[in-house]
Amino acid sequence: MSMTTEGATPGFLVWRLSMKWRVAVDRAIGPLGLTHAQYSLLGSLYGMERSGRRPSQRELADHTGLEALYVSKLARALESAGVIERTRDATDSRAIRLALTEHGREVTGRAIAIVRDLHEQFLAPLGGPGSPRSRAFAAELAALLDAPLGTDIDTKEQS
Repeated sequence: MSMTTEGATPGFLVWRLSMKWRVAVDRAIGPLGLTHAQYSLLGSLYGMERSGRRPSQRELADHTGLEALYVSKLARALESAGVIERTRDATDSRAIRLALTEHGREVTGRAIAIVRDLHEQFLAPLGGPGSPRSRAFAAELAALLDAPLGTDIDTKEQS
């Protein structure tokens, strides 16, 4: 354990780990003209499209955990860059549907390959992506993500 993490709280360690990952992804995909946040949106959109969905900005916000306003801002910037298309939903005038352009699919595919390699490096100390330790680590993170926190708790207590 390093001097920085010795005696650290789990919250601090999660924050440090998330910052380490974000910075690493930013550096790795920066040459493609993407940020980690943009990659999160594009990678999620790529996966949703592959499963036959054309999500709304709200659906993508819910999927990524990003604020809807931030997804809207990212989507406008990515549209200006020619990476995604934004169109009004035919049945709900408030909803905006997102789709990758051909250029967006190409850039996203390259970014996914870069991040996949980075992911393997990231999990190497646990034995690699498919190792029992990595699967257990992912399960622990999923349990933490599924647990209510902050306003989720306040909302349930008021019911």
